[in-house]
Amino acid sequence: MPSPISIGTRDVPLKLARIISQKVNEEWENGALLSKVSLITQDLLKFWFQEPHTQNRNFNFHEGQKQAILNIIYLHEVLGVKATIDLYEKIAFELLAEIDSVELKKPKYEMPKYAVKMATGTGKTWVMHALLIWQYLNAKNESEPTGRFTKNFLLVAPGLIVYERLLDAYLGKENENTSQRVFEKSDLWQFQDLFLPPQYRDEVFGFVQSAVAKKEEIGSKITGDGLIAIANWHLFMEKEEEGDGIVDNDAALDNPQEVIKDILPVRPGISGGNVLEALDANYLSGKEIDFLAGLSDLFTMNDEAHHIHENKVYGEIKEVEWQKSLNKISANKGEKFVQVDFSATPYDVTGSGQRRVKHYFPHTVVDFDLKTAIRAGLVKTIAIDKRKEIVDLPLDYSAIRENNEPIALSDGQKLMLRAGLNKLKILEQNFVDFSKDKSGASEKYPKMMIMCEDTKVTPLLVDFLISEGLTEEEIIRVDSNKKGEIPEAEWKDLKQKLFNIDKRKNPKIIVSVLMLREGFDVNNICVIVPLRASSTPILVEQTIGRGLRLMWRESEYQEIKQENIRRLLREKKEPKNYFDLLLIVEHPSFMQFYDDLLKDGLLGEVEQDPKDREEVLGDIIKVGLKENYQQYDLYWPVIIKESDEELVEGDFGIEKLDPFITYDLESLQKFFKKDGEEFVSEEITVKTRFGDYIVNANLFNAQSYNEYLGKIIDVIVNRMARIGSRRNKVFPVMQINEGELVKIIDVYVRNKLFGKEFDPFVDNNWKVLLLRNGIVTQHIIKEIGKVILEMQNNVEVGEAKVEKRYFSEVLELRMRENYSLEITKTIYERLLYPSNKGDFEKDFLIYADADSQVEAIMKVNENYHNFAYVIYIRTDGFLSTYRPDFIIKTKNKVYLIETKAEDEMSNANVQKKRLAILDWLGRINKLEPQDRLEKEWEYILLSESHFYGLSKNSASIEEICELAKVSRVSASGKLL
Repeated sequence: MPSPISIGTRDVPLKLARIISQKVNEEWENGALLSKVSLITQDLLKFWFQEPHTQNRNFNFHEGQKQAILNIIYLHEVLGVKATIDLYEKIAFELLAEIDSVELKKPKYEMPKYAVKMATGTGKTWVMHALLIWQYLNAKNESEPTGRFTKNFLLVAPGLIVYERLLDAYLGKENENTSQRVFEKSDLWQFQDLFLPPQYRDEVFGFVQSAVAKKEEIGSKITGDGLIAIANWHLFMEKEEEGDGIVDNDAALDNPQEVIKDILPVRPGISGGNVLEALDANYLSGKEIDFLAGLSDLFTMNDEAHHIHENKVYGEIKEVEWQKSLNKISANKGEKFVQVDFSATPYDVTGSGQRRVKHYFPHTVVDFDLKTAIRAGLVKTIAIDKRKEIVDLPLDYSAIRENNEPIALSDGQKLMLRAGLNKLKILEQNFVDFSKDKSGASEKYPKMMIMCEDTKVTPLLVDFLISEGLTEEEIIRVDSNKKGEIPEAEWKDLKQKLFNIDKRKNPKIIVSVLMLREGFDVNNICVIVPLRASSTPILVEQTIGRGLRLMWRESEYQEIKQENIRRLLREKKEPKNYFDLLLIVEHPSFMQFYDDLLKDGLLGEVEQDPKDREEVLGDIIKVGLKENYQQYDLYWPVIIKESDEELVEGDFGIEKLDPFITYDLESLQKFFKKDGEEFVSEEITVKTRFGDYIVNANLFNAQSYNEYLGKIIDVIVNRMARIGSRRNKVFPVMQINEGELVKIIDVYVRNKLFGKEFDPFVDNNWKVLLLRNGIVTQHIIKEIGKVILEMQNNVEVGEAKVEKRYFSEVLELRMRENYSLEITKTIYERLLYPSNKGDFEKDFLIYADADSQVEAIMKVNENYHNFAYVIYIRTDGFLSTYRPDFIIKTKNKVYLIETKAEDEMSNANVQKKRLAILDWLGRINKLEPQDRLEKEWEYILLSESHFYGLSKNSASIEEICELAKVSRVSASGKLL
């Protein structure tokens, strides 16, 4: 029987990852995980993964990202993992018998170490952001250091492109004209509604802007409260490895100068001469390692981490140089050094052919594979362009050489290139025409990527493309190690072209050898021509990975893409459209990889080019305004206030507020005097009807009653509840009279809070408001929420200004032709209805259009008409938005119509919406007639049985609506 050392890790770590995920998901679902983490971590996890936060923004972590974040937090914060072997002993002890446990006792595994396996294009960087935020906020706010959190981070990239991407993510993208980084273009700023609860934004933004050190600044930049060191791993090499982690033997033998460059330290560009800064960098090489080794703690995240492992024969018998440097950095830190490795391919390979075996990193704790990502629609669907001539003809698919020097492309290569060019031309014609705006601009320019044999072949390739009719500006050639061969200014220009390629018509073809294999994170690569033959699985997977990122992310394309996935992968049929389809021109040398993908149900096959628009775009169409749209145009009235006007002051009596009854005043005073209870030193979360109010520990440091009132006002007015479906809208909680609110709180505390008179100044009585984990303060904030809601609604309509948001301001919609109708009495050429169980809406549209009393019809599209909504408070106390399905204008009324199936009619949130929409309509109907289409507005909740029952008897739309009208009495009655 083979011993563990002779069989390697194989897929045992993937078994571990599955068991970890199962346990974590169980504890997440039953609430146990939340109860075991810090208050800071609770805040973050709720904000990241729970409603209403996830409902009220356009972007969220997908399941793979969520799993990675939860698994690492659970292992590190809850289980307290201190070494790799802990993963097995604490989670799946029985798996230790299947691997070499002696290997796990090596020093490099004697630390908290986690590997995240996530498919290329599924957002590993966002997981890195979340983990950094989790670590920093906990380290900054924990009262006593636990040793599990740090404010020092090292982010390691495999090469220049990923390095630049990380700088973009934290410092912001460079301005194309000035090359200055703009923080507002950073990931954390642009997606702050995903990453950061409002109360933490200022401190995290401040930390990131001051703490980031570029690779040349590590050890020399003064960063203050912590460090975010960003570097590519070559910087830490005490002896340089191969630049890509993969040896291109032919190219190396042909080009000894490249070998010299790979061995020697970083050197100045050839055209730049012996630049002093570059020579200094060589001389000072190693100071970064010493500096990082001197830190007391460090959280390291390695992007594309397969570069730092080399596994020759069933186990790491050769320590790669970067790992040696990492060992030096981690020495003497113990469990205060944490390493997280990110890779789509966290494995080493032994053997070849039938004996080839993948050995996954032993510390793999998450497995979000390509199969799951494709089926979930998180990356493009892969399809092989199968050419009969490629299979049948005995062609050579390597460049023609004389004396080992390439002199021409082979016929096989030319055949593959022409196949790719033809596909690209067809996609470009249809994608750009479909997606361009009125000015002719588009961000959907498809690109083709050609992976070449070596740098000596790329000039031949470019010459061939030009001979086929392309221009130089349509081609960008990026050879490996090119940065060392051109001036800095030229590299900057190349960098801008690469990183903004999606938004530009040209270049449309990218020619590369190895440099773009990783980190080339663009969305619009639709065709890959792999001229570079390879038997290395990692290289093949990562070549394909360059094109996996989604190009068509908008919600209107999701349904048609899912249909295509089913058709290609399950039914094994030709695609009906090419949205987010990655076409790979078949290369005979990749057949084993293709066969593996086919076996796993990950690959479709395309045997012919699309013939027309419909075969490229399916039934997705652009729908514009009719020529006579003004005749049917409706608007949504938005009641706004003048910019310098506060909400109306009024008599908000405290009789509407409830007293605190959990403890009586005497008991609280005993706690204070007898137990000597300390005030809470951590922030607490107060759930109110407006959402969660975060009460920072700063509030509990108040030294007087007046200071306490000031701090509690800060908590309330700075809480911004962000709502909206397509974009965020700030609910005007802040737009209140703070002086008025302070008076109300003071009167409430003195006269109503405890059901008796209470003097906060006698014997420091006010401090009881802070006792028992701030339970009284929580109650005060909840009750004041009632005041804020009343303030919000206390606007005299006659004093209000009305903004009319015409639906025609949305000039164009995209929809599926097969699930849309030509309707006469509407502004658009067609209106859509749901493809799933949409017969009710379809029949209603047809019936309303035929009614002579109906003057105009609008189907509200939440993806486009983001201004048409009403705010309501859900059953769980959080704010959300409501949009009616239809607005119908008749001769006498305007009807807001919600169509509901029978089983939805008694839903509690449907009932909440009723009251909210009735409140809103009450205000609308008090407006001047010219501000409400000269008609009274009504709310209709229309069930299928009601509509079909009356329509069969030829009832008019007005008759149907009047019988389904929702009144406040009926709405309130339903809630009882």
